[in-house]
Amino acid sequence: MHILLVASAFNSLTQRVHAELRDRGHTVAVELALPGRSLARAVERHAPQLVLAPMLKTAIPREVWSARPCFVVHPGPVGDRGPSSLDWAVQEGVEHWGVTVLQAEEEMDAGAVWASVRCPLPPVSKSDLYRGEIADAALSAVLLAVDRFADGGHTPLRQDAGHTRPYLDQSVRRIDWAADSTETVVRKLRAADSQPGVLDVLLGDEWYLHGGHPEAGLHGAPGALLATQAGAVCRATKDGAVWIPELRRRRLRGQPPTFKQPAVTALGDRLPPLPELSSSPALAGKNWADIRYREEGNVGFLSFSFPGGAMSTTRCRRLLAAYREACARPTTVLVLGGQRDFFSNGIHLGVIEAAADPAAESWANINAIDDLVEAVLTTTDRLVVCAVGGNAAAGGVMLALAADEVWCRAGSVLNPHYRLMGLYGSEYWTYTLPRRVGPATAGRLMSEALPMSAASAASLGLVDRVVDCGPGDFAAEVGALAARLAALPGTPSRIAAKKESLDRQESTEPLAAFRERELALMRRTFDDPDAPYHALRRAFVHKERPAGTPPHLTAGPGARGAAGPDPSGAGVTGTDVGGVTGTDLVRVSSPPDHW
Repeated sequence: MHILLVASAFNSLTQRVHAELRDRGHTVAVELALPGRSLARAVERHAPQLVLAPMLKTAIPREVWSARPCFVVHPGPVGDRGPSSLDWAVQEGVEHWGVTVLQAEEEMDAGAVWASVRCPLPPVSKSDLYRGEIADAALSAVLLAVDRFADGGHTPLRQDAGHTRPYLDQSVRRIDWAADSTETVVRKLRAADSQPGVLDVLLGDEWYLHGGHPEAGLHGAPGALLATQAGAVCRATKDGAVWIPELRRRRLRGQPPTFKQPAVTALGDRLPPLPELSSSPALAGKNWADIRYREEGNVGFLSFSFPGGAMSTTRCRRLLAAYREACARPTTVLVLGGQRDFFSNGIHLGVIEAAADPAAESWANINAIDDLVEAVLTTTDRLVVCAVGGNAAAGGVMLALAADEVWCRAGSVLNPHYRLMGLYGSEYWTYTLPRRVGPATAGRLMSEALPMSAASAASLGLVDRVVDCGPGDFAAEVGALAARLAALPGTPSRIAAKKESLDRQESTEPLAAFRERELALMRRTFDDPDAPYHALRRAFVHKERPAGTPPHLTAGPGARGAAGPDPSGAGVTGTDVGGVTGTDLVRVSSPPDHW
């Protein structure tokens, strides 16, 4: 079937639906619903058999839904309506929710139901749920609705009545630091973590607070700042405290858009002297920490969770230090990752954009993540597993590929390319990607620049194991699998073979040669003020709307799944990266996920 995805942005859910439908043999094109552009004309040009809207913030015009079938994905159970459904559910502490696929009509969210799937809502952030439990339910509902439509015999269920929730504005999100409990504050922060944030006054200025984690041990006057850790600030509530990882200054009239930054960086000189708490991965305990380490038998687990999956220079260096500490432990298997939500999306474009010298910070950041990847590639005294529990893109995918094995949750979406951000890419990708999928496929993935499901990645050899479980079960599943891997009789011989393999590689073409070639091209881009990367980075960070739908998303009925010949006819080898002009997204998650 030829399906057109209509979306406000090519965000994580739209990417997942795109990848999964292509996996099932459908031809899929995308059209972004942008101001000043006729959606009706675009739909007519594509002539789809079905229009599907995974994430749409505006109504589908009557001239579209009256002419052809249009399905809308709503992040709520049957009868729930309104633009802030998931926000309300998180802020109110709802434990069970659902996703509904309904037919577009005059009244929003009121059309006939083609499929509805229930899901749990664990106490995590809205954006984490959106990419996790909500995305899993949405994908199941979409596939069921598409199958029912293709069958031709299904009659959708009319909705008799519904409850329309109002837009969740800042008057409801507002935190009363003197009256709200820690639990209430955390729910409000989690309901707005990615967008729009919670508007508040901090140190005399107005800021949007993004993200929130409870703190068990610190107390102080409600609203007071108590400490810092890993770029986050700790703020007192009436009965405890919360960690706030990111801040965004309120935009002033006539000023350019603002963007999220690590809280300590955003406050800068305004921040009073505060104690910096230890961020030792092994000492985190029950308190919040973005990097953790633990051991179970012969297996070490080094987990990390950075907002948006963005790895700044500082974060890369901290994770590298933790990795080296983990490698000093007497384990047989080291698992890197293994948590829910983002694995990594590569370098931190927001920190780079905010830097006094973005070119210099770009250079520092890419070298810091290269150092981390090099450490993984050159670990020869144990097996390293990268456990990808959520989405990964660009340098984040390449970080995973440095490991001996890559285990990926079934619901993850991978974007193994850099082209859309005007970058050639580094992280030793010219070594690791062809090594796994072959030169021709590596070239195609880089030039095609499309999202890939975990199943498709496994079919290409990009992923070794797909773990079919919910987001909340991934860590336990990985733990059991890692314990079995450590106990296998053949594991010691695999470890011994790693040193021999690396020695052979170094004698033929040292890993340093791959890095030098990649970084030479990256340096040229960073140092050129007219290079597209700089404008693309600014547009991404400031969430500028594109002028139109990117051409690589508008493929017509000839577009198929991920497998197939390299459309450019070019390949990638160790020293020759033919056909890959290198320009792709470093953080491909699109504007922050929200409904």
